[in-house]
Amino acid sequence: MSSNKSTFQKSSPFKIPLVLYNFISCLLWSVHLFKTIQFISEGDFTKIQDFYKNTQCFLTITQSLAVIEIFNSLFKIVRSPIVTTAAQVFSRLLIVIGAFYLMPKIGQEIGIEYITLSLAWGLTEVVRYAFYGLNLLNIKSKIIIFLRYNMFPLLYPLGVTSELVVLFKTSSLSDNLLVKIVYIVSMLAYIPGFPVLFSHMWIQRKKAMKELKGEAKEKKN
Repeated sequence: MSSNKSTFQKSSPFKIPLVLYNFISCLLWSVHLFKTIQFISEGDFTKIQDFYKNTQCFLTITQSLAVIEIFNSLFKIVRSPIVTTAAQVFSRLLIVIGAFYLMPKIGQEIGIEYITLSLAWGLTEVVRYAFYGLNLLNIKSKIIIFLRYNMFPLLYPLGVTSELVVLFKTSSLSDNLLVKIVYIVSMLAYIPGFPVLFSHMWIQRKKAMKELKGEAKEKKN
């Protein structure tokens, strides 16, 4: 699951660093998304493990930057709930660090779930960071708003399913009972977590679409 709930304080002295963080993150995710789409377009899915070896380090670094969001929330630089933010970021870190970095054997078992995960994360994060970055600059992009609130019904289930497959494979590969328990508990946490996140985004979608429709009617009048 991804970190999605974050309201920036536009008058904050941290505005410039926040803008830079969001656009740098958007750029990094765009690079990974481009590589993923390029791989998919080539159509040779027998080379998934090669693609994994060539991109997982970059993906791990890119995702790990999200730790900054926890500190932003902790020190009230942004108004996101610290518990929700930390849970969403750590769920991703468990995969990129706990699985991809600390469990090298996963590279031999990784399959199509890495491609679907990269696609779901990439599309979600490029739009999310662009949305927040533009919002800080008081720029309202209807295209970005539309994409942010209309892609998630497909991308969230795709991303969550991919994450669960990775977590399951990692727990199966581990010989450490404690590690297995950590991954199993993490998978079970998706049961209450995903509906809450999805319903929150659905409520936000209704509000955003209502505002866009209202603005469209005003222009016609």
